[in-house]
Amino acid sequence: MTLLVEADRALLSGNEAIARGAWEAGVVVASAYPGTPSTETLEAMAAYPEVDARWATNEKVAVDVALGASLGGVRALAVMKHVGLNVAADTFMSATSTGVGAGLVIMVADDPGMHSSQNEQDTRFYARFGLVPLLEPSDSAEAKEFTKLAFEVSERFDTPVLLRSTTRISHNRGIVELGPRGEVPVRGFQRNPHKYVMLPAYARDRHPWVLERLERLTDYAAELAVEEGDDPKVGIVTAGVPYQYVKEVYPDAHLLKLGMSFPIPIERIRRFADAVERLIVVEELEPFLEEQLRAAGIEVVGKDLFPRVGELSPDLVHDGLAKAGILEPREPGPAPPTTVARPPLLCAGCPHMVPYWALKRLGATVTGDIGCYTLAALDPIATMDTCVAMGSSIGMASGLAASGGSDAPVVATIGDSTFLHGGVPALMEAVYNQANITVVILDNGTVAMTGGQEHPGSGTTLKGEETRPVDIPALCRAVGVEDVHVVDPYDVPATMRAFEEAIAHRGPSVVITYRPCIEAPVRIKDRPYEVVAADCTACQLCMNLGCPAIIWTDETFEGRRKVTIDPTLCTGCTLCAQLCPPRAIVPVEVEA
Repeated sequence: MTLLVEADRALLSGNEAIARGAWEAGVVVASAYPGTPSTETLEAMAAYPEVDARWATNEKVAVDVALGASLGGVRALAVMKHVGLNVAADTFMSATSTGVGAGLVIMVADDPGMHSSQNEQDTRFYARFGLVPLLEPSDSAEAKEFTKLAFEVSERFDTPVLLRSTTRISHNRGIVELGPRGEVPVRGFQRNPHKYVMLPAYARDRHPWVLERLERLTDYAAELAVEEGDDPKVGIVTAGVPYQYVKEVYPDAHLLKLGMSFPIPIERIRRFADAVERLIVVEELEPFLEEQLRAAGIEVVGKDLFPRVGELSPDLVHDGLAKAGILEPREPGPAPPTTVARPPLLCAGCPHMVPYWALKRLGATVTGDIGCYTLAALDPIATMDTCVAMGSSIGMASGLAASGGSDAPVVATIGDSTFLHGGVPALMEAVYNQANITVVILDNGTVAMTGGQEHPGSGTTLKGEETRPVDIPALCRAVGVEDVHVVDPYDVPATMRAFEEAIAHRGPSVVITYRPCIEAPVRIKDRPYEVVAADCTACQLCMNLGCPAIIWTDETFEGRRKVTIDPTLCTGCTLCAQLCPPRAIVPVEVEA
């Protein structure tokens, strides 16, 4: 891995740079739940033997583990994507009052533009909500240095520190100066119930202390602000990756770059504003800085010039500054080439295809969840009716069934990792209240959507060590589910029977479809199949699987188009062959 190159410099992604910074800072424990765009951070940490890097069941557990390690006297890191902080918020919001032992940093990767997320929430508001500092690097080099700085800030001010990345920071690469691992003494656990036990009486004493800490952090934030340029007409306040966009399109800009986006150094910004005729804020997503400056009586413009949704880019920043009359409008470039839309599809041979095909045939109302299988909401499968958040499918199914609003069977679909992340409590609720629902756990043995990471049901740890996997069928029975089926989704008739029996059961039932992901740990591929064109009746039933290996041809039968199979994509899963009425899909003959 790049991180282990013995050199003075390396080309690192932002995620790898954060991992390097944590290692150089002497981190001992790192915990995370995988989620794009943050995933590679902990994977990079696993390359360092000095670090106990581990996947957690969910983001709250990751913060719990990191906080516990911090109180035990070693520096600790928790990693997640932006929506993961929602899951971790309970611990996070109390840890802001308890403070830390050794340094505690929570790295959160936001996803402007929603490349792989269900919303565009802005983590900076969590910093303000929790009254904790948030550092925001603008490239890979700063990502490493700010990570090291975050641990120093954490210990100096006795606080958790949020380190905010974004998709562009996490995945772009830059030159990073490599340093040695710091030697940080282990402090050991120090008993202090008044500080660490959040009884109301103790918590009330901590709140004034948090506010006093915030004042000291505000003074410190002023020290981290860097001013560039001296144009008296226009001053620009920015932070994070927007700084790079401003520098690219307006190299001579008079800038105040904030290293700490919360708390913001109002008086430092006020002095900067007083020195220029106009003040502009360039920030991604919400007008977080702009609103605070306006509230402080500082005249500023921001979102009137730059969009509030999606990622910023050099072009968008140029357009905003041109709208402000600072730059000349861009010359219109060539029109982008016209391309055919290519919506995402399940992989060829994906074991999730048949379960959704079966649910569609059964006419079920399907509450879905977060994972590869969310693609079942799209044509041609088009079977998933809802998808809101990690682990929400089962509780939503329980409520939908209680409402009586669905005339069809109510089925929740959820992946194995997502089930262990947030689905188990909802399944217990369904059993407790005897919800008349079927829960389909799509078990492929991995966190497939984010790249095939391990989880508590996989049987291996992040570092490749064998461990005891969670027995999902036994877990379902242990919480009181009486009707539990386990089926191979490559067996189409058996899968259909299991679904019919589970739906017919009165009360909660579970069907676990178990088949390893075809992409993890290595691509699983058998002898490919082909369509005997002369036998194909163009019934098109195989196309309902949504398999990308099955494609249209120009040949027709009774006015309907026939299909063929791309042998380079086919995994030999046999699913289409099982569905083909005329038996026109057969294995490719292997030459002797």
